[in-house]
Amino acid sequence: MLPSTLRRLAAAATLATAATAHAQADDPMVSAVLADISAQRIEQRIRTLVDFGTRHTASETASDTRGIGAARRWIERELRACSRDTGGALQVQMRSHVEPAGRRLSKPTEIVNVVATLPGASASVGRERVLVVSGHYDSRNTDVNDATGIAPGANDDASGTAVVMELACAMAKHRFDATLVFMAVAGEEQGLLGAAQMAREARRDGVAIEAMITNDIVGSSRGDFGQHDPKRLRLFADGFDPLLRMLVASQGNAGPGEEEARAMAGTREALQALALAGGGEDLPTHQLGRHLKAAGERYVPGFQVQLIQRRDRYLRGGDHLPFLERGYAAVRFTEPFENFRHQHQNVRVENGVAYGDLPEHVDMAYVADVARVNAAGLATLALAPPPPRNVKLDASELTNGSTLQWDVDPAVAGYRIVWRATDSATWQHARDVGSVGRATLDDISKDNVIFGVMAVSARGHASLAAYPLPLVRR
Repeated sequence: MLPSTLRRLAAAATLATAATAHAQADDPMVSAVLADISAQRIEQRIRTLVDFGTRHTASETASDTRGIGAARRWIERELRACSRDTGGALQVQMRSHVEPAGRRLSKPTEIVNVVATLPGASASVGRERVLVVSGHYDSRNTDVNDATGIAPGANDDASGTAVVMELACAMAKHRFDATLVFMAVAGEEQGLLGAAQMAREARRDGVAIEAMITNDIVGSSRGDFGQHDPKRLRLFADGFDPLLRMLVASQGNAGPGEEEARAMAGTREALQALALAGGGEDLPTHQLGRHLKAAGERYVPGFQVQLIQRRDRYLRGGDHLPFLERGYAAVRFTEPFENFRHQHQNVRVENGVAYGDLPEHVDMAYVADVARVNAAGLATLALAPPPPRNVKLDASELTNGSTLQWDVDPAVAGYRIVWRATDSATWQHARDVGSVGRATLDDISKDNVIFGVMAVSARGHASLAAYPLPLVRR
């Protein structure tokens, strides 16, 4: 056999080994969280939310059986019960503010978010990492300002709210490195009001949110043309919003307030540096999308997470956007198809066609799988270290190899270099390099691939990838 052929076979074997070097058995703790998720409980919670008649943001608040006030108090009770069952693990609170009258609110209205926090070990060592997951519990019918008519909102978004509640109760039985925040937010249909307030406060207060996920319309596996795919979930993940927001603000148009703009300045500069260095598809939101896809497909066999590099669907927007616009890594899960007869519609039958967002149009087993995909992504990330800092790619010499370096964290067990072809959306290869701060891959040209570096825990859980900025020595 020719030496050149031997070299090609050896290189191919090296790549195959690299691609599988990080493979490991499923973590029993993560598997236990997924096993605890119940389609029956999810269905019960969706039906209970629907039974409040309407959860319009401006609907009844005094009644115990109807309106958004009754709904939020019930959500709070459910989460407090889960906290009691886990020895007080969850910190449950109602966080409210008043929104002024506007196009979708006829009068000043109290917006109340129900928030359950599961503190992580990172909080106790002064380096708190925060992961946020949300669903919105308000609903609407055809008229967005109709605060009294029937608005069941089974799919939009009792499904997402039920996912968040199920995650909170299942994950509260375990302890994680990162702090987990489970939010049932209001005011989404009136303009993402509850989520926007949470995002403003987080950026103002310097909360280290590493990832934010919203689950909105995650209840049906069927489309309006009869499509059916109970094993696919769309994930919208694009990270350019902070840079676009910076451009809008610099042109004197609507942007963040002065205090918030100061808090965002450092984040914008870091994102801009990544984009200018060729990392336009490797911003933190893109890395979060890749992580959620990999973890979800690993722990929920046969399930596909369809990664879409857009902030959201056309003409629509979810509660991840206020976080994304403030520089946080934020994504949206939503069902594979959407049947618009069952979204934002008055309940009725017209020409033999049923309209309205009712429980009979929700696939409860599918929602449970959506919750498992969320749990896999959140748990594996919450058990991982933070991404490595100051990651650089040595571009000071003409070589056919690649040398990367980063700051070593003594609390991290090791580091993993990942790479992919420039036309691939996901990581294709990986190589564990140990607890070092610099590594050279002689067989991989920096000119041909895109790199990332992950920090790895002792249990084998990897952080989000960090994109390397070029290092040119002068």
